[in-house]
Amino acid sequence: MSRNATTISQLVAHGFSSLSIQHPPKSKLAAVLILLYENPQSSQLRVLLSTRSKSLRTHPGQTALPGGRKDDTDPDLIYTALREANEEVGLPFPEEYAKQKDGVATTNSIRILCTLEPFLSVYRVIALPVVAFLEDPSVLQVLQPCEGEVDRIFTWPLEGVLDPENVLSNEEGLAVAGSEDWPFNEKEFHKYEDTLVPVLNNTSYRYHRFRSAASPLTGLTADVLIHLAQIAFAPRHTSYVRAAPDQPLGYDLVLEILQGNGERKLEKMITNEAAAAAPSVSA
Repeated sequence: MSRNATTISQLVAHGFSSLSIQHPPKSKLAAVLILLYENPQSSQLRVLLSTRSKSLRTHPGQTALPGGRKDDTDPDLIYTALREANEEVGLPFPEEYAKQKDGVATTNSIRILCTLEPFLSVYRVIALPVVAFLEDPSVLQVLQPCEGEVDRIFTWPLEGVLDPENVLSNEEGLAVAGSEDWPFNEKEFHKYEDTLVPVLNNTSYRYHRFRSAASPLTGLTADVLIHLAQIAFAPRHTSYVRAAPDQPLGYDLVLEILQGNGERKLEKMITNEAAAAAPSVSA
């Protein structure tokens, strides 16, 4: 794992966000698992993903990280992410967590690295990304999609969210151009569009689409992986502009806007970004 040693070290150094998340009364706590592993042939760092069943009521047919809402019996959100991954794709529990759930397959190959800042959707679902590393990729061979919840399990190169054109152009088995999974040009690997979000004071949201071998990576899943990649591969940045000019970024700011208290902070953020982007007059 020499090629990815620095990447893993940077994620470990990122540490763990507080698991006691401040949230509005009507919101729901959830967690998603970002399971990374190193491809034995290419040494490429890849992430486990799934395509949600088209029969589901919410987000049918979309790409997702394993995860879901916290049960009352879950001791913490890390456990929530692991439990949901076990239920959705059959991922074995790390041995230190398996004692809390009887009769499940276990493994000693999963290492929890860190957690990221929570993500808050406009539906008031607060999702904590839990980042883990799978030391034995052969574990992936035992995964099985949960019938009625998951249509497909697949993996994807994490660096693809930083430089999609260069990374994904070398990816085998991508969705056929013009198909339902990628109704765009053969030479396109990343698309985005800016839309207004009424519940966030009509600020803009940049909706990303990344090409894959299955359903495209979009929306919150794409946002989470972009954020992760910028931490993991720092100081590298995306080869494209990540956010719309007035898009609120960060859990605290989105939470304030949803609660109706974010106008002044949002205005300050936009002003600061405009000042930072202005050309220097001393040149």
